[in-house]
This record gives sequence, C-alpha cells and structure tokens, in this order.
Amino acid sequence: MAAFLQTLLLVSCEATQTVKTPIQIAFIADLHLQDVNGELQDIGYQGVELGNGNNVIVRTMDAQLRSTRLFNENYFAFLAALDEIVIRGIRYVVLPGDFSDDGQPLNIRGLNRILEDYSKNHGISFFAITGNHDPTRPFADKGGKWDFLGKNGKAQPILSEPNLHGFDSIMQHPPLISEDIREAGYKEIINTLADQGFFPKEEYVFWATPFSSYSYEEYSMTNARKAAQFEQRFYSIAPSDKKLPDVSYLVEPVQDIWLLAIDANVYLPKEDGRGYQGSGIGYNRVVKHKKHLVNWVTQVVKEADRLNKTLVAFSHYPMVDFNDGAFKEIQKFFGNRAFQAHRVPEETVSEVLANTGLKIHIGGHMHLNDTGIHRTNEGNILMNIQTPSLAAYPPAFKIITIHDNDTVAVETVVLDSVPGFDTFFDLYKKEYSFLLEKESENIWDNRILDSRTYYEYTHNHLKNLVQLRFLRKEWPNWPKKILTSLTGRELLALAHIDNEFSSERLEKVLEGDTSDPTWQKALTTADAQIVENGLKVDAFKSWKGDAFILALYELRSADKIALKEIGDHRIDQYLLITESILQNRDSNVLEPIRLFVTIFKKQLNGTPAINFYMDLAEGKIVPMNNQNIIEKVGTKQ
Repeated sequence: MAAFLQTLLLVSCEATQTVKTPIQIAFIADLHLQDVNGELQDIGYQGVELGNGNNVIVRTMDAQLRSTRLFNENYFAFLAALDEIVIRGIRYVVLPGDFSDDGQPLNIRGLNRILEDYSKNHGISFFAITGNHDPTRPFADKGGKWDFLGKNGKAQPILSEPNLHGFDSIMQHPPLISEDIREAGYKEIINTLADQGFFPKEEYVFWATPFSSYSYEEYSMTNARKAAQFEQRFYSIAPSDKKLPDVSYLVEPVQDIWLLAIDANVYLPKEDGRGYQGSGIGYNRVVKHKKHLVNWVTQVVKEADRLNKTLVAFSHYPMVDFNDGAFKEIQKFFGNRAFQAHRVPEETVSEVLANTGLKIHIGGHMHLNDTGIHRTNEGNILMNIQTPSLAAYPPAFKIITIHDNDTVAVETVVLDSVPGFDTFFDLYKKEYSFLLEKESENIWDNRILDSRTYYEYTHNHLKNLVQLRFLRKEWPNWPKKILTSLTGRELLALAHIDNEFSSERLEKVLEGDTSDPTWQKALTTADAQIVENGLKVDAFKSWKGDAFILALYELRSADKIALKEIGDHRIDQYLLITESILQNRDSNVLEPIRLFVTIFKKQLNGTPAINFYMDLAEGKIVPMNNQNIIEKVGTKQ
C-alpha cells in the first residue's frame, strides 16, 4: 500500500502544485453492532453460555443467513477495523449510520463503551450520524427479536413487552421481557453517544446545526451548547404539522476540515396517525419532506468556499445511483422492489443535491462498494462514495486522505483474518443439530462453519443469502430456470438460436431433452466459438448458471474486489457468453437473459471503486495504477 500512497502524492503534486499536511479520515458504515458481551440490565440476562464460563447475547445463524447483514461476528470485525486504524495513526473515524442494530439501549451502550475506550486509549475522535436502524422510529418504541440464540440451539425470543410476537413453543424458548431490547428514539441515542459528534466539544474548532443562527466568526461554546439542545433541533414534517427531530451537524474537528453530518432519515406519519413509517428510502424523501436540509447544505457549501474549508459530507443514504448505469435494466428485470430498486435516488433528486454545490459525499445503507458521479446541466459535479459494511461481503471500510481542496484519495481496506470471528461456531453447531432434529425446512448450509477467515465467512454468507433469500423472493421464474438449469456451454449455445426457437422448445431443453436439431447445431457452434477464443470447452461444461448469478451479486457487492473470487478464467467465460448473447437480437426467448448479461457487464465496468483519487477541480475519478491490488488486513501468509 506504500506504492499506492507514493503514487497518490506524485499525482497530487502534479495536479495542484500545493500539498497540505495530509489528513486521513476512516469511514465505517453499516456496523449494525449487536453487543454480544452486553447485559439486559433490568433482568440481569447475559445470554447463552458460551462454554468457557462466559455468556453472550447473539442471534441465531438462521437469522443471519436470511438477512443482508450479520448480527454477531461483525462485533469482532469492528474491533479489528479500529485496531487497524490505530496502527495507521488515523485520528478521525466517521460512522455514517446503522452503527447499531435497531437502536436498542443494549446495543447503543455497547457501542459507546467501545468508542470511549478507543478515544481514551488511542486519541480517536468519532463522528456518527443516524441511519434507519438507529433509530428505527423518531421516538422510542416497543421492540424485540424472536431469534436470539438460547440453550441447546433453540431460539430465544427477547421482547420489550409481553405478546409482542407469537412464538412456536417447539422451536423456541418462552420469551424474555426486557426494556433494554426496546427500540430507542433519537433523544436516548444521541444522549448516550453525546461525545461522538452529536454535541459540541471544546476541542472542536467549530460546530453548528441546520437550526443554529451564529456565523463562523460569532462561534462560541455558549451559543453552540444552546443550539445543540435536543429541543432546538426539530422541524415540521411536510405536509403535516408534526414536529420531528433532525440531528444533522457540521463540525470542524481540525483546522480547515469540515465534516457535514446529514441526518437523512425521513419518518412519515402513518395515515392512521399511529406512529411513523420507516426511513429506509433515503434522499427521495429528503428533497420533498426535509427541504430545510437542502437549503442548509447549500449555505454550508458557500461558507466553506468563503472560508477556504475542505468540505466532506456524509450520511447514511446514497446521493446518486449505485448501479453502475444498470438501474433501468435492473428495474425491468427484477421489478420495483427487488435489488433495492426503490432506494435508488431519482435523477431529479441527485440533480437537486448536486446543485447545492456539494462535491464529496460518503454514504452507506446499501452494503456495497461503489463510486458514483452525477453531473448537472449547471456544471456541478457530485461524487458519491459507497462504503461497504463490516457485517457483509466484502467486509471493508474506506479511508480518505485529504491533500488539498482539489485532491482527495480514497482507499478501500478489506478485512481478512479477524481475531475471534469463529467464537460462536460451537453454538451454531448446536443450533444446526437442533434444526436437523426438528426437520426444519430450508435449513442453512453448515459448510459456512468451515470458513477459515472472516473474509471467507462473509463470502459464504453471501452465497447462503443468494440461495435462501434472493433467488426465492426476488427472481422471475423463467430466467431463473434458464440460468440454473444450463451449463456455461449451453448458455453460450443460447446465443446461437434464432427467433424460430420458441420458449416451448427451450423448455424441453431445460427439462433434459437436448435432441432438438437446432439446439444441437447451437452447441456445435458454441464449441467452435470457445476454441476460436483460446478457451476450453470442458471449462464451460464445469459450471451452471447459478455460478453466473452468484458472480453478479459478488460484483454488485464488492465491485472489482470480487475478481479474486470469480477468477480471470471464469470472467473470460462470462464475458464471451455476455457479448455473444448481446449480439443476438433475433431471439425473443433471449430477452430476459439479455437483460441479465447487460446488468452483469455494467456492474463489471463501473466507475473505479477500490483505490482512486478524486480530482475535484476537474470532476474526475482517477484510478491508481494498483487499482485492483487489494490489501487485506490480517491476511495469513
């Protein structure tokens, strides 16, 4: 990684001729911390016995493998990431939302305990902003989960009040009731995390909110403390007259660096007036219902320019499309809800945000590694960096290095061997045995417990997630049947059928009847094409289309980090199939597969998202020479 930084400095000097003392800031998004070592203080419950005299509060493996996030092992990943940050000498760490798993007092206390420890012992300053999982609603609400892990591999429901959920007495222990598992609101969360950016501190150069009225020159701790009071940080949710909190803030932790923490949660009141909807949609609702934020960001940008401050914004949600230009195909193939299509910022929304003048935004929420750019008709350019989650594949965080107002480097740090990641594996083995005994349906693949590193573990988590959730709930049946039934060789043969080859004839092939003369001719043509391209026919025969499907999810989650898992030879095979299918415009049967390979191709060729620098003056993303070389923290030699 030294070569990466050396190259960056050379490019930076050439671009601007002036270099400040570099400032590094780490961004850890979507931590979803479950305090495995915590305690439900009101009932004195410390969880299931681990076997070494300790007890832990963890969720079941079944729950983890049906969720887009891990709940348990990411606790150890967070500590590993912070230890790496300490080694690198980084003093500033940003948490862009979902730092807890549903904002329970148990988990917020646990998070603050860790942050205070690293602040005290290593001098790190933390800056957090809320995501849709912290809080889940603006004010405290009932909560709980049915799938904590209990004795003998059996699920243990823990609820904030009785009868919150029904439960199956055969598959679960009777519920435990604890206030520590309720879902806290804004006030409880920011008061517990008061020292993590939500309130002013003496060491800050400057601190403000969207509702504060003092200028930079008028700043004092007295007026900052007054503006920071919770009661001063409310807005009216349009079109209702309800008052809701907004805990956005601007902080200057070190001279001339401004961090803009945007609370992009929008909790719309339910139609019946009882409570609020969740906030997972993001900026599509902000522009409509939190217009004061858009105005405030515009003002902050102008002030940063006036005072010559380097401004970096962060929030939980992406500000631009995160699909590498494949959104229209994704929406047509999967519909409006799958592949998180409903969370993609609309073009007009990105336009509004870019026209604030903001240039850099770091987001999370999507659990994927991505870089996006939006260019407006007015000439404004907004660069959006999506930080992966430590609770999913790839387990990684971002480091930005600010060299001057025009040159910012971005590095992706991938975790590999996380100490303690397999601590709970014996508990999961008991859970698996219990599920086998009860003949549970759709039981998870216990080979995940053979994972040798945390990186491999998160990759296996993705594999299970694709099988147990995505393929079952998101995929249209016809293309799913085609891809999961055919080998690579047969998928290439599809590129050589014409419009007379009907879906009925293809159906027979999928059922195992390959005697159709047209199909046999297509196979022969595919074989010849493979040889002409210097590849081997047997290599195409060795896999089925479900591997192709997994590769799409790997690329979507990790960008080119996934090339290690997919492999160069397999990529060559996928690309030959992709280009061949795209060239065949005669067969209507191929239309859904054309959409699939188009999505794959665009995901493979997106904007650099691993190691690159942002030329803010020119509005360019420039990859480093070692763009595809990933340094995995803790990799075993």
